[in-house]
Order: sequence, then C-alpha cells, then structure tokens
Amino acid sequence: MDYMDNIRNKLALLPDLPGCYLMKNEEGTIIYVGKAKVLKNRVRSYFTGSHNGKTQRLVANIVDFEYIVTSSNMEALILECNLIKKHMPRYNVLLKDDKTFPYLKITNEAHPRLEVTRRVLKDKAKYFGPYPNGYAAQQTKKLLDRMYPLRKCGVMPKEVCLYYHMGQCLAPCEKEVPKSAYEEITQSISSFLNGGHDAVKKDLQKKMQEAAEELYFERAKELRDQIIHIDALMEKQKINTADTKDRDVFGYAVDKGWMCVQILYMRQGKMIQRHSSAFPFYGEAYSDFMSYVTQYYSDNPALPQEILLPDLVSAGAVKPVTTESGATPAVTGVQSAGGMLGSQEMLAALEAEDEAEAGELLPEAGEGTETEGMPVLEEPSDAFYAAAEVPQDQAELEAAEGTVDAAGGAAALQEWLGVKVLVPQRGLKKQMVGMACQNSRVALDEKFRLIERDEERTSGAASSLGQSLGLTSLSRIEAFDNSNIQGANPVSAMVVFIDGKPARKEYRKYKVRTVQGPDDYETMREVIRRRYERVLKENLPQPDLIVVDGGKGQISSAIDILQNELGLFIPVCGLVKDDKHRTAQLLVGDSAEPVSLARDSQEFYLLQRIQDEVHRFAITFHRDQRGKSMVTSKLDSIPGIGDKRRKLLLKHFGSLKKIKEASVEDFRVLSIGEKLAGQILDALKDEEPSL
Repeated sequence: MDYMDNIRNKLALLPDLPGCYLMKNEEGTIIYVGKAKVLKNRVRSYFTGSHNGKTQRLVANIVDFEYIVTSSNMEALILECNLIKKHMPRYNVLLKDDKTFPYLKITNEAHPRLEVTRRVLKDKAKYFGPYPNGYAAQQTKKLLDRMYPLRKCGVMPKEVCLYYHMGQCLAPCEKEVPKSAYEEITQSISSFLNGGHDAVKKDLQKKMQEAAEELYFERAKELRDQIIHIDALMEKQKINTADTKDRDVFGYAVDKGWMCVQILYMRQGKMIQRHSSAFPFYGEAYSDFMSYVTQYYSDNPALPQEILLPDLVSAGAVKPVTTESGATPAVTGVQSAGGMLGSQEMLAALEAEDEAEAGELLPEAGEGTETEGMPVLEEPSDAFYAAAEVPQDQAELEAAEGTVDAAGGAAALQEWLGVKVLVPQRGLKKQMVGMACQNSRVALDEKFRLIERDEERTSGAASSLGQSLGLTSLSRIEAFDNSNIQGANPVSAMVVFIDGKPARKEYRKYKVRTVQGPDDYETMREVIRRRYERVLKENLPQPDLIVVDGGKGQISSAIDILQNELGLFIPVCGLVKDDKHRTAQLLVGDSAEPVSLARDSQEFYLLQRIQDEVHRFAITFHRDQRGKSMVTSKLDSIPGIGDKRRKLLLKHFGSLKKIKEASVEDFRVLSIGEKLAGQILDALKDEEPSL
C-alpha cells in the first residue's frame, strides 16, 4: 500500500532525539499523541512486533505520522500535554473527568470574600486546596462562614443584611472596616486551613466557658455548635502523619484495556479523601499514566509540597500489602487505609525517612517558586537536564521496548512543577503509594464486576419480561409518554431501550400538531402514526414491544394506528400508575389484560426505569416549550418588540423578573427610548403572576 511505503520511508529518517509524535488516520485527523526519549526507537516499535488488542486497534488506523523534536525529555512531556489538549486525540488518555478541582479562595478586594472556585487565576487572591470534590469545599466554607465575618454578598447592598445581625459579617456596606481587621481574619482563616484548627478549637472552648460563666447561654451554644462542626469536619480525615506536609499520592492499575488512577490527598499531614478516575487507554501503560498526571497538574496549579508516584514495575502488578501480623487488609477506600498506615509510631518516621531516602530524592526545586502560598509554574531551564538523564544504552533499550523510565519521568515533572516528586523504593512512602495502587486495583475490579452484573441483570430482565408477555425475543423496546397542562403546549416523547439499557441517541421528541385541548388518546394516535410511518419509509429497525404510558384507551389508540393504518402487528402494552404516581400494573393487548409481575422482580424494575425515563424526557421537553411560549407571549405582545429585541432584552437582564424590576434608565444601554421602556414595564406589570 502506498501509505505503508510512505511510513517506511519516514521511519528510516527518524532522528535519535527526544520529542513528540502525532499519529494520523486516513482523514488526516490526529488520533494519538505520544512522547519519546528516542523518537526513532519509540515510533518504530508501533510498526514492528506484536501488540495487545487496544494497541492493534490504534495501529490499524495509522496511515501517517508527524514528529516534533525537543531538546529534552521534560520539554517532550510538556509538549505532549499541550498537543493532547489542543487536538483531543481519540486514543489518548483525556483528562475530561468532570472538571477541574475546587479551591477555597479569599478574594483580593477592598472587602474580601470567601468563595469556592474551580479556576485559579493570578489575581493576588489566596487559594487553598485543591479539595477532592465540591461537597468537601462547600462544607469547609460553610464552617468558615460561621466563624469568620467576611462579606457574603456579591454586590454591596444598601443596608445591613441578616448576616450582620447573626454576627457573620462586619457590614462594610454601612460601616468603615479597617484593613487591619480583614488582615487579622484572613490570617486566622489561613492558619485554620493550614492545620491550625486545634488552636482555633481551644480558643472557642475558652470563649464558650467564659460565655457560660457570664450566663450568655445563647452565645455559648453558638460557640459549642462551631466546635461540633470543626470536630465533624476533621473526623473525616482518617490518617494523620507526624509532619504537616501536603502530599498527593498517586497509584494506578491496568486490566482489560482499562486504567484506574487513584489520587490520595494528604493536607497538613492528614489524609482527607481520594479521587478515582477510570478510562480506556491505548498506548503504553506508564506513559499514559504520566500523561494523566501531567494534564492533572496543568489544570490544577495550586500544588502540594510533595508528589509520590508509583514505580514502573510495582504499578502494573499490584501486590497486596500485609500488616505486621501477616493479614491482608481489605481496601475498599481511604477509610480502610487506616489499617495499613494507622500506626502513629510508623508515621512519625516520615520526616526522618525524607533524609534516609537520599538515594531516591530528586534534586530540590529552586527557591523563589512560591507566591501567595501557592507554587508558580516556571519556564523550563537547562540547569536540570543532566540530572534527569538516563544512560544512553538504557534509554534506547526502554524506548525500543515501548516503556518509560519512572525516575526520568518524575525528574521531568519535578523540573516543570518546581516541587519535590518522588518514586519511593522502600519504607512508609512506598506503602502509601502501594495503598493508592491497591485502591486502584480494587476500584477497577469493582467496575468490571458491576458491568458484568449490570449486563446480566438488564439483559436477563428483558429476556424474562419477554417470556412473561409470550414473546420469543425482546431486545428493542420503544416507550411513549405525552405531556401538557390543560392542553397547552402538548408534546410527546419516545425513549428506546435495547437489551434492557437506554439507547439515548435514538430518543425522539414530538411537538403535537393536530390535537387541540387535552386529548391524550388523539395525541397518542398522532405520535404513533408519525413515528412508524417514518420507520416504514426509512426502513428503520422495528421494536419488539411498544410501551405506552396509560391504560386501555392509550393501548387501543396505538394498536388501531399500527394495525389498521400501517399494517404493523407489534405488541403494545401500557403502564398504569397508582395514586402516588408510581408504576402499578402492566396491561397487554387491545383487551388490556393485566400481567402479573412481582414488585421486587427485575422485570418490574426494568418497567419502572422505562416509565420513569420516558416521563422525565417528556416533561423536560414540555418545560422547555412552555418556558419559550411564556417568554414569547409576554414580550412579543408588546408593540415594538420583535424577535431580535426580545433576545437582546433577555440576554442583558437575564429573566422577565429582572426586566420587570428594571427602571427606565436601565434600558438606555440597549438603545431603547423612554417611551418604549415605559410600554415594556407597563405591559409586564399588567401580567397576572404565574401560578
């Protein structure tokens, strides 16, 4: 093939230099980005020898490649991260896992606020985190809001609010607050978040005793509640270390073409929680793991003091970690990890171990890399490249085998981030990494078991339901539901379940065209006619069963259209709800005969899921249509307001309520004169409040 000749020619010209390579498919789309210490050996390895199934799928789609030479392995690491973010290749590990991580932020304003944010900016604010999830960050903020009276409102009000009367705000809207007061509060919050909660708790206990002695019992109760909240928050932090370092501990496991990465967060010497990500991977395992870590820190620049990474050998095959008695603890999450590292005597050795592991430590990050309590990512320099190098023969061997050197990867990461990055080989830090890897293995095994169980239950439920209905096979189910309010904005929706699982790409929405008023039977007739006329016309797959939301009337309407107009003899059943709007009974056929199904059976549970899903889909569509019609009726009925101006008003003010509350002057920025502004406000005031 021509493209293979082209690839062979390009392989012969590859340089013995570090860099990144970009694999392309026949459309010229970049489908994979990788990095290598020696481009010649690494890229050649894709087209020689045998590969696993995932890599074979990648290689089968490669018809061309490009490469970019860099001056070091670290530059290749950073370039790979940037290229992945730019091109989003199909076969790369992509860190699109829900988001960036939340932080607590004290804003840099004249009257600062405490807020939760997922964006870290160079705005001279103080950031604390990252927190493993939004709930943990919000709970911490909620506690701090009770304890420290910073401004809560986004826009300064004209008078004091309830927070001032509760003692949770200094009321800068009415009073002059000195800068020193804010500095003291900011320092207290920083101290609390940096591990000083014990001192804060003792101070609160002292104030509580004083308030109780002076018979200020309400104040004493408030202080007691704050102490309880501190205890509740800190109780979740199960593992303590003698030092107060912030650490991110990484581990990973691979199986069946999937990778699971676990991050254990240790903040101020306390393990607070874990974060887990599972995803398919197509390249070399450790290389894709390092790609994940690089992307993670490019999106989360508030760095810990220390990062612990697994070694290349130990990560791929995780061995159970045993206790002193020889037993293997069950690891089901961070809480279980306490059995592995729960000994205070062992943990107290961490600081001493920093010195004992001199052979493992990489060179210290340069000074001057921290501002406002947060390390800053600096441009790469040449001063560290030599320390990160591996002997050339070893590098060539690793590249030829398609592997990555763990120490070299950690060195490159450390040089880029400016914080200590370790690949521990022994001792307690090795156990911490082992715990993260063990959690990864458990999470991955659990994922596969859940998938297998879900497959068995859903496909088994669909098969059993088919037997109960007397059908030889039941693979495809199409379900319908109608929605309207007293006949207004009538809509219908269809969902599709294949082998017991929703096929969301095949869902359909219908605006009812011919029915006036709340006529559910005629609505069902119209929608069934439109759906299956199209099925016949476009030769689409026909369902094994049609489910309608309702009883005999809806079933008869559907069967009449199918058999008498379209000549289709597809079984139709109806789902009847009880007075609490829950699935109660299954009716089958034109005679609407009930089918007896146990309430706790998988078949009944499948029907509940189908009915809930189609109802959710229909009601969501109806709300969208109703909202659009309400906006249209209220604004479009005003003379001088067309579609363009209506969109402009809603974009500027945000809602009808905000338009109604605006003054005539507020419309001037939209080039709306006083007369038209008055007409808009009069028309909206005349509207009856919606129920």
